[in-house]
Amino acid sequence: MDMVNNYTLLKEIINYAKENKVPIMQSEGIDFVTTFIIKNQIRTILEIGSGIGFSAIMMALCHADIRIVSIERDQDRYLEAVKNIKKFGLEDRITLIYNDAFNVKLTDSFDMILIDAAKAQNQRFFELFKSNLKEKGYILTDNMYFHGLVSKDEKEIKSRNLRGIVKKIKEYITFLNKNEEFTTNIYEVGDGIAVSEKK
Repeated sequence: MDMVNNYTLLKEIINYAKENKVPIMQSEGIDFVTTFIIKNQIRTILEIGSGIGFSAIMMALCHADIRIVSIERDQDRYLEAVKNIKKFGLEDRITLIYNDAFNVKLTDSFDMILIDAAKAQNQRFFELFKSNLKEKGYILTDNMYFHGLVSKDEKEIKSRNLRGIVKKIKEYITFLNKNEEFTTNIYEVGDGIAVSEKK
């Protein structure tokens, strides 16, 4: 598939996401992830939270040998992702699993895991799937700043639900910083991306 066609299809996905209020990775964030994949010669990826397939498609387009397993629990988003991946002819390289990630048991091991799902569950996802990471593999987590709310005083956040999520993200940052199996850096790109490298 040519680049012009790819660009047109990607624009369609981005517009659909805006119109339907479906969160997708910010352009700075996805640029960071795709550059990271190319630089570190990543070939196998597990994605927690497919959304409508945007990030999986962007990652798969980095190299013809990349294989991705992506898990999504929302039926509408999953079905949209299936359609989008088909449009790109990537269904042989991106395997979509319609399920709650906590119910999924995988035996494969991956060069990289991307966590981009329920923010309050980041630590549980990390602990559940770290055994599926290859030696010297990476776990990337998106939305570490959660739209700038993580740097705010929790008292300033009016919504109780949002306060709860922010508290969980802060706890996750502490967990990553204290984790002796991984070295973590948080990058100020997009909505904040944590890169945890297996020691």
